[in-house]
Amino acid sequence: MSADRWQVAVTQPDRLGESPFWHPLERMLYWVDIPAMQLRRCDVMAQGAVESWAMPSEPGCIAPAESGGLVIALRDGIYRTRSWRGELVRVAGFEFDPRTTRFNDGKADPLGRMWAGTMYEPKDAPNAKLYSVDCRPDNGNGGQPVIEQKAQGATTANGLAWSPDGKTVYWSDTPSHAIRAWDWDADSNAMRNERVFKQFPPKPDGWQPGDSGYGGRPDGASVDSQGNYWCAMYEGGRVLQISPVGEVLQDIPVPAMCPTMPCFGGPDRKTLFVTTAQDKRLKKELEKFPDSGCMFSMTVEVAGLPVNFFDD
Repeated sequence: MSADRWQVAVTQPDRLGESPFWHPLERMLYWVDIPAMQLRRCDVMAQGAVESWAMPSEPGCIAPAESGGLVIALRDGIYRTRSWRGELVRVAGFEFDPRTTRFNDGKADPLGRMWAGTMYEPKDAPNAKLYSVDCRPDNGNGGQPVIEQKAQGATTANGLAWSPDGKTVYWSDTPSHAIRAWDWDADSNAMRNERVFKQFPPKPDGWQPGDSGYGGRPDGASVDSQGNYWCAMYEGGRVLQISPVGEVLQDIPVPAMCPTMPCFGGPDRKTLFVTTAQDKRLKKELEKFPDSGCMFSMTVEVAGLPVNFFDD
């Protein structure tokens, strides 16, 4: 399969694009540039201009809110804004040390809780965790945030997604090259039966970008309406479509070595978007892939699941 299936959807490159989602009401694509500390959005279907909003710290992930605006996981906590460029209000703080740890990948679950995983920046211990934040009016705490730790034992949290029936939750640890899965009960928010959904081979010693023999490691992900898990393979230059039983159905080359996260969008949710990175990449890699950091898109046959909205 050729990388020619992709188009450059957003020509303005990010240092490290992440957390894209399609807003069905606004018909806008949202995403973040983590090290640039920017939220971005664009009417990609009309080839509109990119709007950017500077954050006070790194935005790991974002999600739309049912009552308007966004929920944002910044370095030190979960924040809420009621409008684009509106006031940022801290919803929840956490016990980790923001000098060594920040939020990374996350999204809202099917019932409207916000989930976000952390990244342990020294990368010398599996200290990253996954949290859920429930701010729903009927959460049993009078609408005040209910924070739960859902998983741990990772270094860089990534790949959060749910199956179409809401009974399986996926979460990956990028450095360990593993995607995990659990049985999930939406009402009780309980996770059980942890297992490895997909394990990828490690990076060979001495491997350099451009060398053969390495397919990358699992980064951000999304799920389609048939339950297939679409995963960006960082340093692998590809996006994988993986069946619910772990079989690779499609291995799609991307015209960037470091795709970071796919999402489905467009009115029919049959446009696959993927963010990419150019931050800290070698000059020879960027010469080979000059559009690194840009947002790419392609048409797919199976529609993706709609984005989940945060409920407060």
